[in-house]
Amino acid sequence: MIDLKKLEKLIGLMADNDLTEIELDDGTEKVQLKRGAAGGPVQVVAPAAAPAPAAAPAAPAPAAPAAGASPAATGPTIDSPMVGTFYSASNPDTPAFVKPGDSVTADTVVCIVEAMKVFNEIKAEKSGKIKSVLVENGDAVEFGQAIFELE
Repeated sequence: MIDLKKLEKLIGLMADNDLTEIELDDGTEKVQLKRGAAGGPVQVVAPAAAPAPAAAPAAPAPAAPAAGASPAATGPTIDSPMVGTFYSASNPDTPAFVKPGDSVTADTVVCIVEAMKVFNEIKAEKSGKIKSVLVENGDAVEFGQAIFELE
Protein backbone atom coordinates (compact mmCIF):
# COMPACT_ATOMS: atom_id res chain seq x y z
CA MET A 1 0.00 0.00 0.00
CA ILE A 2 1.33 3.43 -0.92
CA ASP A 3 2.00 5.80 1.97
CA LEU A 4 -0.42 8.77 1.78
CA LYS A 5 2.23 11.16 3.16
CA LYS A 6 4.58 10.21 0.30
CA LEU A 7 1.76 10.63 -2.20
CA GLU A 8 0.89 14.07 -0.81
CA LYS A 9 4.56 15.12 -1.07
CA LEU A 10 4.65 14.00 -4.70
CA ILE A 11 1.49 15.98 -5.45
CA GLY A 12 3.07 19.00 -3.75
CA LEU A 13 6.20 18.62 -5.89
CA MET A 14 4.01 18.52 -8.99
CA ALA A 15 2.19 21.70 -7.98
CA ASP A 16 5.34 23.56 -6.85
CA ASN A 17 7.22 22.76 -10.05
CA ASP A 18 4.24 22.96 -12.46
CA LEU A 19 4.74 19.32 -13.53
CA THR A 20 2.05 17.41 -15.39
CA GLU A 21 3.41 13.91 -14.82
CA ILE A 22 5.60 12.03 -12.32
CA GLU A 23 6.50 8.35 -12.47
CA LEU A 24 8.51 6.63 -9.73
CA ASP A 25 9.56 3.00 -9.41
CA ASP A 26 11.84 2.05 -6.51
CA GLY A 27 11.57 -1.70 -7.00
CA THR A 28 9.05 -2.20 -4.18
CA GLU A 29 6.32 0.15 -5.36
CA LYS A 30 5.46 2.05 -8.51
CA VAL A 31 3.47 5.28 -8.75
CA GLN A 32 2.49 7.27 -11.81
CA LEU A 33 0.74 10.61 -11.30
CA LYS A 34 -0.75 12.74 -14.08
CA ARG A 35 -2.74 15.92 -14.16
CA GLY A 36 -4.32 17.90 -16.95
CA ALA A 37 -3.73 21.60 -17.46
CA ALA A 38 -1.60 23.42 -14.89
CA GLY A 39 -3.45 23.54 -11.59
CA GLY A 40 -5.80 20.73 -12.61
CA PRO A 41 -6.60 17.81 -10.32
CA VAL A 42 -3.92 15.15 -9.90
CA GLN A 43 -4.80 11.65 -10.99
CA VAL A 44 -3.15 8.50 -9.66
CA VAL A 45 -2.86 6.51 -12.86
CA ALA A 46 -1.06 3.29 -11.97
CA PRO A 47 -0.26 2.61 -8.36
CA ALA A 48 1.23 -0.84 -7.98
CA ALA A 49 2.91 -2.42 -5.00
CA ALA A 50 5.47 -5.18 -4.92
CA PRO A 51 4.55 -8.52 -3.36
CA ALA A 52 3.06 -7.81 0.04
CA PRO A 53 5.10 -8.63 3.12
CA ALA A 54 3.64 -10.99 5.75
CA ALA A 55 2.25 -8.06 7.76
CA ALA A 56 0.39 -6.61 4.75
CA PRO A 57 -2.93 -8.47 5.30
CA ALA A 58 -3.42 -6.35 8.42
CA ALA A 59 -3.23 -3.11 6.38
CA PRO A 60 -6.41 -3.60 4.29
CA ALA A 61 -8.48 -4.44 7.38
CA PRO A 62 -8.68 -0.82 8.68
CA ALA A 63 -9.73 0.40 5.24
CA ALA A 64 -12.68 -1.98 5.07
CA PRO A 65 -14.43 -0.71 8.23
CA ALA A 66 -13.91 2.89 7.12
CA ALA A 67 -15.58 2.16 3.80
CA GLY A 68 -18.36 0.26 5.56
CA ALA A 69 -18.91 3.14 7.99
CA SER A 70 -20.08 5.49 5.25
CA PRO A 71 -23.40 4.85 3.55
CA ALA A 72 -23.15 2.89 0.31
CA ALA A 73 -24.13 4.91 -2.73
CA THR A 74 -26.74 3.38 -4.97
CA GLY A 75 -27.06 6.24 -7.45
CA PRO A 76 -24.60 8.36 -9.40
CA THR A 77 -21.84 9.92 -7.30
CA ILE A 78 -19.50 12.88 -7.22
CA ASP A 79 -16.03 11.48 -6.62
CA SER A 80 -12.91 13.04 -5.14
CA PRO A 81 -10.44 13.94 -7.91
CA MET A 82 -7.49 13.74 -5.48
CA VAL A 83 -6.17 12.47 -2.18
CA GLY A 84 -6.62 14.90 0.69
CA THR A 85 -8.86 16.13 3.48
CA PHE A 86 -12.56 16.80 2.78
CA TYR A 87 -14.12 20.06 3.96
CA SER A 88 -17.81 20.79 3.40
CA ALA A 89 -17.37 24.59 3.78
CA SER A 90 -14.71 27.20 3.10
CA ASN A 91 -14.25 27.77 6.85
CA PRO A 92 -15.90 26.56 10.08
CA ASP A 93 -18.07 29.69 10.40
CA THR A 94 -19.77 29.40 7.01
CA PRO A 95 -22.50 27.01 5.87
CA ALA A 96 -21.67 23.94 3.78
CA PHE A 97 -21.32 24.49 0.03
CA VAL A 98 -24.13 21.96 -0.55
CA LYS A 99 -26.42 19.81 1.58
CA PRO A 100 -28.87 17.01 0.81
CA GLY A 101 -31.73 18.32 -1.30
CA ASP A 102 -29.64 21.01 -3.06
CA SER A 103 -29.54 20.99 -6.85
CA VAL A 104 -26.12 21.21 -8.49
CA THR A 105 -24.81 21.84 -11.99
CA ALA A 106 -21.45 20.88 -13.44
CA ASP A 107 -19.92 24.20 -12.28
CA THR A 108 -21.26 24.13 -8.70
CA VAL A 109 -18.54 24.05 -6.04
CA VAL A 110 -19.54 21.20 -3.70
CA CYS A 111 -16.60 21.05 -1.27
CA ILE A 112 -12.90 21.67 -0.71
CA VAL A 113 -10.21 18.99 -0.65
CA GLU A 114 -6.98 20.05 1.01
CA ALA A 115 -3.82 18.45 -0.35
CA MET A 116 -0.36 19.57 0.76
CA LYS A 117 -1.71 22.76 2.37
CA VAL A 118 -3.45 23.71 -0.90
CA PHE A 119 -7.23 24.08 -0.70
CA ASN A 120 -8.81 22.85 -3.94
CA GLU A 121 -12.41 23.76 -4.74
CA ILE A 122 -14.15 20.67 -6.10
CA LYS A 123 -16.90 21.16 -8.67
CA ALA A 124 -19.76 18.72 -9.16
CA GLU A 125 -18.93 18.08 -12.84
CA LYS A 126 -22.45 16.58 -13.02
CA SER A 127 -25.95 17.94 -12.72
CA GLY A 128 -28.47 16.60 -10.26
CA LYS A 129 -29.78 16.81 -6.72
CA ILE A 130 -27.61 15.94 -3.71
CA LYS A 131 -29.10 12.83 -2.08
CA SER A 132 -26.46 12.34 0.63
CA VAL A 133 -22.99 13.34 1.78
CA LEU A 134 -20.91 10.15 2.05
CA VAL A 135 -18.01 11.53 4.12
CA GLU A 136 -17.71 13.62 7.27
CA ASN A 137 -16.12 17.07 7.46
CA GLY A 138 -12.38 16.63 8.08
CA ASP A 139 -12.26 13.02 6.79
CA ALA A 140 -9.38 11.86 4.61
CA VAL A 141 -10.53 11.03 1.09
CA GLU A 142 -8.80 9.08 -1.65
CA PHE A 143 -8.68 9.57 -5.39
CA GLY A 144 -11.93 8.32 -6.92
CA GLN A 145 -13.72 7.94 -3.58
CA ALA A 146 -17.44 8.77 -3.71
CA ILE A 147 -18.07 11.88 -1.60
CA PHE A 148 -21.64 12.79 -2.60
CA GLU A 149 -24.52 10.70 -3.92
CA LEU A 150 -26.90 12.22 -6.44
CA GLU A 151 -30.57 11.36 -6.98
